[in-house]
Amino acid sequence: MWVRPVAIITSMPTRRAAASDSRLAWDTWPRGHRSVPSRSTTSKLGMPFISRTLRCRADRGNSETRTMPTCYAQGCHAERPDMRNESNSGNRQLADMLLPHLYRACNGHLGDVNWFRADWQRGGAATGRATWRASDGSEHDVMVKFPIRARELLWMRRLQHPQGDLKPVVPHVYASGSSLESYDLAWIVIEWLPYGPLGKRWHADHVSRTVEAVTRFHEEADAFVVDQEKARVEDWNALCENSVRSIKRNHIAEEARWLGLLDRLQENLPSMVERWRSRDADHWIHGDLHLANAMSRVAAESGEVTLIDLAEVRPGHWIEDAVFLERRLWARPERLEATRPVKAMAETRIARGLSVQKTYETLADIRRALMASTAPAFMKTEGHPKFLSACRNQLTSALDRLQED
Repeated sequence: MWVRPVAIITSMPTRRAAASDSRLAWDTWPRGHRSVPSRSTTSKLGMPFISRTLRCRADRGNSETRTMPTCYAQGCHAERPDMRNESNSGNRQLADMLLPHLYRACNGHLGDVNWFRADWQRGGAATGRATWRASDGSEHDVMVKFPIRARELLWMRRLQHPQGDLKPVVPHVYASGSSLESYDLAWIVIEWLPYGPLGKRWHADHVSRTVEAVTRFHEEADAFVVDQEKARVEDWNALCENSVRSIKRNHIAEEARWLGLLDRLQENLPSMVERWRSRDADHWIHGDLHLANAMSRVAAESGEVTLIDLAEVRPGHWIEDAVFLERRLWARPERLEATRPVKAMAETRIARGLSVQKTYETLADIRRALMASTAPAFMKTEGHPKFLSACRNQLTSALDRLQED
């Protein structure tokens, strides 16, 4: 017999819960059982990412599996989701075939799932809305999502139990698992968040509320041991060279100015990279912090923010989250007037008793310069003229400030 983990039900004990550990339930399944579609069947459905998923296990333990597909949704909640089920028909077919097994894994608590795909959703995860019927008879609106990366599943589980009466800074998890039947497809059933993403409609306090949420995320994540070897190490020399080639090939606006700025950057690149890599990376960061990953349980324009999409959580420095959030708004500088993410995050961290280096502004400028310089290398996703112009201006300002230091 093959022993495998089936599901974790975090909202209440169930008949599958192990007596010694209510957070992990086990079941047995006959080797060779074929009540679910075969690998060849899923390949015929036109879903190569599913085949990649089946060939590997996600980033478990201390190792990180680079073959795990990155097809996950970055914004999958909505006030009025699109229920037309028009996109990604192959993934929908797989979801429909595995749905009976998902119902069984949830022990009858999960109601009918209505699949949807929101306009802003990226990636190949199937997302659906349903009702969760608790043991006491109460019903809760939930969202079903699979496949998800093991890293996202891990952090959703880790952050479920904040101190005091606070609600989790991430969605409440009703059920989850690392597989469905014999397939390594991680899945999750989480609370339905009715407001957001905040990026859909602008409000002046969006940045400050998101900063508050991610700072709380940093604080709670600090309870878990950090493996600094997993901190991201970019090849900035290669990225800058790619930017130069792209500028010359695409003849983007202000080509000569761009090339001059990159020459100036490359002269100081060794010292900047050395300074950046010497940062304190002994903390967990969100890794993909922007307003499309910020939701609310209360209202779009008030209340605590709930963070979604934890697939990029990794060791790093809080400046990385702050500058990433800021960078997404560089092309809309008026939206940064009320709240500057780096300064606001530093102040929020100090208020919470978290560490803030005296030289954090210099570190932020190094990160700004490095990130701004790479935009021309990614013309497909970052090649909008307005954004390129904003990156060029940020690179100029950051280099000027660093030169003054």
